[in-house]
Amino acid sequence: MIEIKDIHKEFEGRVILDGVSGVFKQGMTNMVIGGSGTGKSVLLKCMIGILSPEKGKVLYDGRDFVNADQETVKAIRREMGVLFQGGALFDSKTVLENVRFPLDTLTTQGLEEKTEQAMLCLKRVGLEAAANQMPSEISGGMKKRVGIARAIVMNPKYLFCDEPNSGLDPLTAVKIDLLIQEITVEYGITTIVISHDMNSVMRMGQYIMFLKDGKKMWEGNSTNMMSNTVPELQEFLSTKLI
Repeated sequence: MIEIKDIHKEFEGRVILDGVSGVFKQGMTNMVIGGSGTGKSVLLKCMIGILSPEKGKVLYDGRDFVNADQETVKAIRREMGVLFQGGALFDSKTVLENVRFPLDTLTTQGLEEKTEQAMLCLKRVGLEAAANQMPSEISGGMKKRVGIARAIVMNPKYLFCDEPNSGLDPLTAVKIDLLIQEITVEYGITTIVISHDMNSVMRMGQYIMFLKDGKKMWEGNSTNMMSNTVPELQEFLSTKLI
């Protein structure tokens, strides 16, 4: 479980996050939605330590990540998996080498053990046959699956996905959504997905946080979202569901 408490973030005097709080539960696909510039990506960056909030706490199973000592920060980071928006694969490395990269840099395992673990993750996302291909030789959807394999290769407790369906066709987007959901349940991960794709939100949203102008305006799930009475969320949905 991840809990955020009263997160504030500013850039050059401009308020980006204004007291955001929420609880993201284990074994669920938790989603953060909102329009462009509402603070979604900044919130994710504060949660994974790329940015530091001016105020507030990020608790990983009770451990305060923001104010932790270096050893605790390192321990929590080893428990994270991140799927970046563009896949962020290394063009000069094979698919297998990309997936193995976290093991190469963060563990002392032998090459054979690391390769076996990376291949198991590739098999989990259905790409073991592409292990020796280069990123330039595979499709956008396959790159996203490689990114998922790399994100889970360290057996993370927490998985962050930044716009996982960006640039994908509708059919491939459904496959990526289902894969994220399956892995979340299978590994008992606390998964947080940043998304503007309402089809994904309706498919995956077991917990949804809606941000507007840096504030949490609503929280709930895909079942009760359509019956919400929050004007800002109703306006957002009206632009996304036309």
